[in-house]
Amino acid sequence: MAMSLGFTKGQVIQEFYVDDDADEALREAVEAETGNELVDGDYGDVVDGTIIWWREEDAEEEDLTDLLVDAMSNLDDGGLIWVLIPKPGRAGAIPVADVEESAKTAGLNTTSAASVGADWAGIRLTARSRNR
Repeated sequence: MAMSLGFTKGQVIQEFYVDDDADEALREAVEAETGNELVDGDYGDVVDGTIIWWREEDAEEEDLTDLLVDAMSNLDDGGLIWVLIPKPGRAGAIPVADVEESAKTAGLNTTSAASVGADWAGIRLTARSRNR
């Protein structure tokens, strides 16, 4: 059972690194919550939230930092970023600390971590306000 990621009706959610192992129930739940299909990494307009599916084989930690910076460039103020990683013991699992370090380097705050499906854990990030 997929959990709610806190998105709301009408929001546009961009996702990166979706692959065959992505949790389809979670993806469908986000689309049901927002009433919109998820948009891919090439989407060029402002989005309300981002989902990044991240596995050990996707790249090195520094590359996640770059991806987070890129994701923030389309993100509306107050938008959420979820980095979804395989749970410990699953193929491609990475330490939560790697995500937290990349987030800190990218200027993001880690707000919570949660189980978001049978095989995935989520780390919720928020951008520091541009108004400060």
